Amino acid sequence: MTFKYILLRLKRFCGFITGFVFFLSGIFKLLDPVGAGLVMKEYFAFLHISFLDFAAKPLAGGTAFLETVIGTALITGIWRRMTAFAGLAMQGFFTFLSILLVIFNPSMDCGCFGEVIHLTHMQTFLKNIVLCLLLICYTFPVKALGGPKRKKFVSFGIVTISVMVFTAYSWMFIPMVDFTGYKPATALQASDIFPTSEEDLYEAVFTYEKDGRKEQFTLDCLPDSTWTYLSTETRLRKEYSGSIIGLSFYDSNGDYYDRLAADGKVMVISVFDPDIRNQRWVGISAFITRASKAGFRPLVLVAGSENELQARLDRLDEPIRKQLERHIYFADYKTLITMNRSNGGVTYFSDGYLIRKWSSKTRPNVRELAELYNGDDTESMIENSTEGSLGFQGFLLYVFAVMLLL
Repeated sequence: MTFKYILLRLKRFCGFITGFVFFLSGIFKLLDPVGAGLVMKEYFAFLHISFLDFAAKPLAGGTAFLETVIGTALITGIWRRMTAFAGLAMQGFFTFLSILLVIFNPSMDCGCFGEVIHLTHMQTFLKNIVLCLLLICYTFPVKALGGPKRKKFVSFGIVTISVMVFTAYSWMFIPMVDFTGYKPATALQASDIFPTSEEDLYEAVFTYEKDGRKEQFTLDCLPDSTWTYLSTETRLRKEYSGSIIGLSFYDSNGDYYDRLAADGKVMVISVFDPDIRNQRWVGISAFITRASKAGFRPLVLVAGSENELQARLDRLDEPIRKQLERHIYFADYKTLITMNRSNGGVTYFSDGYLIRKWSSKTRPNVRELAELYNGDDTESMIENSTEGSLGFQGFLLYVFAVMLLL
């Protein structure tokens, strides 16, 4: 092997590794554009440019898409000189930001891989340094970058179009896979699986012996007099090893009703931005009617003050306004946008467990609600979660197959 060939192989390896990281970093953010927008707002606050908050989501989406395209170009090896300098410039900017994060240590996540992977500020900095070194090795000397095969332009075009379709889907609907704390199978703190008082939290356990055999009994089930008492110990009555989430909401009087979401079959419509068109409020009202007739308890959780909300509801027809007012409660903005990324989206809880979610555009119809109410919640949760997970994994396998094999 000649030195030139070895150098070219080394450069392609460096380009592939950085392209792989760029692509995954961008696609994980495109999976959840609302979450990416929230991270961008945190950066704006950190840099004291919060006046740009209105552009956070489109800017985050555009940056993530550009990152994905650069990653695709690095993997396929097209336009090598332009891609190398573009990647180096972007990675240099990310590294500069990570230095600021390490120095000032703000309470925020870097958002490098969306909600999928969380890194500390130092881990982010070290990751960026490694990527910078790999990109430098890939870029210089520029004359040794070589050229791509013609078919790689075709694979680049196919992947880019596929990513655009994926981005459009993510923009219109909730993420295919939920990596937030409010994912299916998590339990509400207010549900019955958790003790509600100190008396319920602990129980006394009594140890008795009979014929050389020791057994433990509770106060509700003590043995007969033929057993000999040995000792007493106190232990936790109930334990839960799964994920736990809080969902606090209150009415106009400031009284909390968290328990409502954990009792029976509940459809929670979350409106983290109440400044929406009248037609969307009408749609929420129509869904309340459908859900109620199907046997669900509908709850509308809204972020914002009562006065601001009332000013918006006053624009609606009286029957719709009164129906909404009967079901509206107030909750924290961050909680609502984390629970469901769609403004006006629906989250289904059954006996305190989160089962599944819908965007505002895909709220279930009458038939779907009837099937859901009469069906098995666990089966519905697993089916929906598996469908989204397999869909996302299939998309990743498809695009990497096109980039590497075509």
